[in-house]
Amino acid sequence: MPARSRLSFDDRRRIAEGLRDGLTYAEIARRLGRPRSTVSREISRNGGPHGYRAHHAQQATNWRARRRRQVPPPELRDSYGDRDARTVQEFTEDFTAMMIQTGMSPLTARVFAALFVSDGASLTAAELVQRLHVSPASISKAIRWLEQRGLVSRGREGRRERYAVAVDVWYRTWSESARSMTLWADTTRRGADVFGAGTPVGLRLRTTSRFFELLSRDMAQAAEHWRQTVSLQRLP
Repeated sequence: MPARSRLSFDDRRRIAEGLRDGLTYAEIARRLGRPRSTVSREISRNGGPHGYRAHHAQQATNWRARRRRQVPPPELRDSYGDRDARTVQEFTEDFTAMMIQTGMSPLTARVFAALFVSDGASLTAAELVQRLHVSPASISKAIRWLEQRGLVSRGREGRRERYAVAVDVWYRTWSESARSMTLWADTTRRGADVFGAGTPVGLRLRTTSRFFELLSRDMAQAAEHWRQTVSLQRLP
């Protein structure tokens, strides 16, 4: 069937409504008069079937369009080696847009993406300023946010600061999230005792506590499984 070149915000709103109504991708595509592949690609790039939001998808698409009109600067093209600069840039933009959709601020997402896709997973403040064309103060603010969440670390390289993404960054952040879930479980369990298990508030708090207990346990087990798997892969 003939298809228009771009999805509009109204198209995205109808996709979100279709997902909420439990429609299949094929049914949503028929209602829009679009190929199923267009709908599938749109959803997968913007949060998946459970996280898709029309306004987030529209914002991310607009951001990608603005970025893709920009030609990668020579210093960035040189750093890609044999890789196609445009392709690498497009992936970096998609990676950044995904983090923005999940709640990270645009500048912080750009900083983290630049660090993550660099070969050494680290850059100096000056290199980040050069790549992202923002002020040193903006870089510092983004790094501070990332540091507080254990996503990056900083070190000295002569007179310069170098920021790096740790190899086990996801293990550490996942483990920290599991500890947060434990805190939720402990606090709400105490609240259930305070209000009494037979009261509506006590029941609500106890149900919440059980949820976070299970979530914390499952997250801790998943993190440990990942750690053991990686350890085995590193054995000679």
